[in-house]
Amino acid sequence: MDKVDTIIIGAGVVGLAIAAKLSHNRSVLVIDKETHVGEHTSSRNSEVIHAGIYYSLDSLKQLLCVRGKALLYARCKQLNIPYKQLGKFIVATDESEAQQLDVIKQTAYNNTVTDLSFVSSQTISQQLSHLSIHSALFSPTTGIVDSHQLMLSLIAEIEANGGIVATQTAFMDVQKLAEGFVIAMRCKDEYYELCCSQLINSAGLSAPDILNKITGNNPQVDAYYCRGRYYRYQGKHPFQHLVYPIPNRHGLGVHATLDLAGQLKFGPDTEYVDNIDYRFDDSHKAQFIKAITQYWPQLDPSRLTPDYTGIRPKLSRHQQSDFVIQFEATHGIANFVNLMGIESPGLTASLAIAEYVEQHLYTV
Repeated sequence: MDKVDTIIIGAGVVGLAIAAKLSHNRSVLVIDKETHVGEHTSSRNSEVIHAGIYYSLDSLKQLLCVRGKALLYARCKQLNIPYKQLGKFIVATDESEAQQLDVIKQTAYNNTVTDLSFVSSQTISQQLSHLSIHSALFSPTTGIVDSHQLMLSLIAEIEANGGIVATQTAFMDVQKLAEGFVIAMRCKDEYYELCCSQLINSAGLSAPDILNKITGNNPQVDAYYCRGRYYRYQGKHPFQHLVYPIPNRHGLGVHATLDLAGQLKFGPDTEYVDNIDYRFDDSHKAQFIKAITQYWPQLDPSRLTPDYTGIRPKLSRHQQSDFVIQFEATHGIANFVNLMGIESPGLTASLAIAEYVEQHLYTV
């Protein structure tokens, strides 16, 4: 039977980043059941490079976002991946929200993000006169990136090192050996088996289901799908930076972001769904408009048009969770790495996640 050193399930940006990192020293195969890489969370997000502001001290989100931001900007510059370091404003619309800005600034400082600052009233009147806000913080290292070009650069690195990225290839089952695994997979109508020494579950929305197949967990790990809509704003607009409201229980709120062409979009909202379903339900547009006009009252609702939806891989309906990156000490399976709940800031953290996985694989 053919053998490869490492099989990675999931060709999103995180799976590809891990494969690119490991491909320098090991033979790697990345498999994904979809037709193209990054069809789910990796290509259905705001494409924001996050600064590492909000996350709990010493959490994986905090550590890997801050490190990942530095690695991502460096990669973009080195490989000419399109990006812009636009900066973002976090805005408070009243005195109550302004108090939360103080907490956010202190959290950011604790997270080694020391360049976050309150903006002056003069800056608000000059640069943010289109907004109706009480006060604001500015994050100069927040930016945007072309996530598709980033993934293509990772594929190029994998293939240059002899690795393979196989789409339309679904993980079916696993047999654990004394050393390593036999992986059963289906490519279109063909059934294959392949041996590997290391197995990595980076399947995003499907990661809990894959984990349950591999471990036979009882009780099973549940996946929660949090769908969010994005609206495109047609025509001219006054935004030159990203604008975020105060974060809420499920995420960072309906924020204003720009793409690399300068087009404005808003999103995401939050709606838990039972299945991976990207249909755009326009019936809640009024709630979307209400959220935006809290900070941009001049919004012309007629220029908001449905753009796309994304689904965040949640591990709970009720609270924010940290990234889950598990090794043998947690699940008891040697040479198996399990990644779950890699939602925002997963894109920003992707290169740091790869670095983290490599370090732990070779030190445990």
